[in-house]
Amino acid sequence: MNCQKYDTVDEFQQEVLEWWNENSRQLPWREDPTPYHVLVSEVMLQQTQVSRVVPKYLEFLEKFPDFESLANADTRHLLQVWSGLGYNRRALWLRNAAQEILRRGEFPKEEEELRELKGIGHYTSRSILIFAFNRDLATVDTNIRRVLISSGFATEEMSRSEVQDVAERLLPKGMSRDWHNALMDYGSLVLTSNATGITPKSTQSRFSGSSREIRGVVIQLMIENDEMTVNQLSSEIEQRNLDSTELMEIVGQLVEEGFLTYTDSGTLSIAG
Repeated sequence: MNCQKYDTVDEFQQEVLEWWNENSRQLPWREDPTPYHVLVSEVMLQQTQVSRVVPKYLEFLEKFPDFESLANADTRHLLQVWSGLGYNRRALWLRNAAQEILRRGEFPKEEEELRELKGIGHYTSRSILIFAFNRDLATVDTNIRRVLISSGFATEEMSRSEVQDVAERLLPKGMSRDWHNALMDYGSLVLTSNATGITPKSTQSRFSGSSREIRGVVIQLMIENDEMTVNQLSSEIEQRNLDSTELMEIVGQLVEEGFLTYTDSGTLSIAG
């Protein structure tokens, strides 16, 4: 394991920040970290690699530059722009968040308020406050956890709450935004999984042939077609060598979640 021990917290903070000043990644959401830009980027970055998010983030802001345009987005157009990022429900959650924020008349400034928005949990709520407002909060993603372990401040056996306690102890006050960006870059570029041998606590479930893959195929087909029957969807899925036995259940979920709707003639279409 590539492991660097530090005598003091100050030494650790200084080394990470000095490295970051010379090697920081130029990511578009860092250039203008408004609450809207941060919200969009953090939702996109959920379970999705930075390299995939960057072009989609730029395209998304071109189509939906503010809360108002996103809140009024047509579902088909929204899903077209989101296509390629996966976990499509995040697009609807993001639109719902924009609608709710406009309804409230202001952007939420507390964790509890942010977590009332669909799709915003503990990590994302803290990340939004850190990157949009430089709040003195700590949060831990896979990269940050690996840096803390490799640097000798945490161990692989620690629970999430224990690692969180470590992260809060190491936070340099008044520098939360820069500190978290630095830790994330250090973990992504220097203390990688290959370099340290440290693996994530949890891994993503299998995608190939899963219901998640079928959901994605169904949504893509519905984006490309004004209307389709369940039989037509089933045929298209089977042509892709996927199992269509779960299709009715998946369609039911997509209708319930607001992706699809049944027309008067019984066909399916994208919800408005």
